[in-house]
Amino acid sequence: MKSTNHHDFMAKAASRAKETMNQNIGGPFGALIIDKDNNILAIASNSVLKDHDPTAHAEINAIRQASQNLGTHDLSGCTLYTTCYPCPMCLGAIIWSNIKKVYYGCTAEDAGAIGFRDDFIYDFIQNNAKNTEILDLENQDREHCLTLFQEYHEKEKEMY
Repeated sequence: MKSTNHHDFMAKAASRAKETMNQNIGGPFGALIIDKDNNILAIASNSVLKDHDPTAHAEINAIRQASQNLGTHDLSGCTLYTTCYPCPMCLGAIIWSNIKKVYYGCTAEDAGAIGFRDDFIYDFIQNNAKNTEILDLENQDREHCLTLFQEYHEKEKEMY
C-alpha cells in the first residue's frame, strides 16, 4: 500500500485501533510504519487483552511486523505513526529499531486522563530507578554474567 499524506497514515493507524478496541483486543492504540518511499510496512494495534501480553503495544506489534516483512531488525529510514505518545517501553523499542521519526496523535497526558498509567514509569526512570515499591532492582552475580559479555565481544558477534 502506498500513500503520502500524514493524515492518511494516522487515520489508518486510528482505524486499526478503533477496530480492535471495539473487539476488546486492546486499548485505543494503533501504529503504522512506512519506509522511505512511503510504502506501508505494518499496521498494528494494541493486543494486550487478546494476547495476555503486557508488551503487545501497538508500536511493538508494528515494529515486529515491519521487521518480519523486511527480514531485518534494523528499521533505519522508516517512520512510525502512532495514535498516542509512546510509553517508555515503546520509546525504547523505537530507538532500538533505529526509527528516527515518529508522529503521534494523543499525548501521554491524554492517555493518563483516561486511566493509562505511563506517568509513574517516567517518574521511576527520572528518579534513577530507586523506588522499590515500583521495582526492586538489585545487582547480583555480575562477575559470572560478565563472562557472557566478554565472550560475545571476543567472538566479534554482531552488534545491534
